[in-house]
Amino acid sequence: MEVWVEKYRPTDLFDVVGNQSVMERLRGMAAQGHMPNLILAGAPGVGKTTSVLCLARALLGDYVKTGVLELNASDDRGIDVVREKIKNFAHQKVTLPPGRHKIIILDEADSMTEAAQQALRRTMELCSATTRFALACNQSSKLIEPIQSRCAILRFSKLSDAEVLSRLNQVATLEGVPITDSGLEALVFTAEGDMRNALNNMQSSFIGFGTVSRETVLKVCDTPQPHDLANALTACMKADWSTGYDVLEMLYNKGYSVGDIIGSFLRVLKNFDMREDVKIEFTKEVAITHLRVVADGVQTINQIGGLVARLCRVADSMQVGPVRAG
Repeated sequence: MEVWVEKYRPTDLFDVVGNQSVMERLRGMAAQGHMPNLILAGAPGVGKTTSVLCLARALLGDYVKTGVLELNASDDRGIDVVREKIKNFAHQKVTLPPGRHKIIILDEADSMTEAAQQALRRTMELCSATTRFALACNQSSKLIEPIQSRCAILRFSKLSDAEVLSRLNQVATLEGVPITDSGLEALVFTAEGDMRNALNNMQSSFIGFGTVSRETVLKVCDTPQPHDLANALTACMKADWSTGYDVLEMLYNKGYSVGDIIGSFLRVLKNFDMREDVKIEFTKEVAITHLRVVADGVQTINQIGGLVARLCRVADSMQVGPVRAG
């Protein structure tokens, strides 16, 4: 079975989901027939590489196979790659449509060593008449200043839930996947704006269980059940420390890490139906705990107990009434 992420990868800029302002700029480049050096920055799975490949097809047409070099800089990250593969391709003579340039796409460019980036900067200078570079990365700040100053920076944001949902429905219909509304909600919840993650999880659920439902998706993703987290959150809203802690401790005893529990708790909180002022205070407490767990590596059950206690104190001080999950 073909991987759906590749099977349904867009080949036209008009088919790419999300980031419409960025897509308009890329479509403008395609219409003008001119592409500057680009830095495409954003989270994984939001369409950075797909977008630049679509732009390359629009510019080069049938010559895209000979006129484009695609490398993953996280694998080929040293200076030798710049000196050999990139430099050789940049100097290679290739037949292209009039006024077009060869295109070198470097994925995960922010993982390149500084020496490799310095060598790349020099290559970009020397080959500017024949070659354009597209550097896809998660954080543009990890690229050296001389490279940033030579490129137009396009920033991609995470896809909205509606955008992910639309494409999932489209693929599910084309593939004949039996899928429930709760299954779609679970896919969107676990994807966090990452289209690649959403499609992979849907395909894995379909292959493993023959259907896509909330239960199969959460089994594939091995994610804490959102309704358990919602129950814990409801207990915190009632300043009921014992019930809230018992629910989260149950998830911890099932083998979920403290980081997974706190991260999922934060996502459930984002869509929880509650007073806005209370949500802000709750989010602040959960975010601080998440920082301790992830950044400082304090993966203990005590972090969960402390978080529940602080949330109960906030709820008690703000006199929060009964709530329901959104």
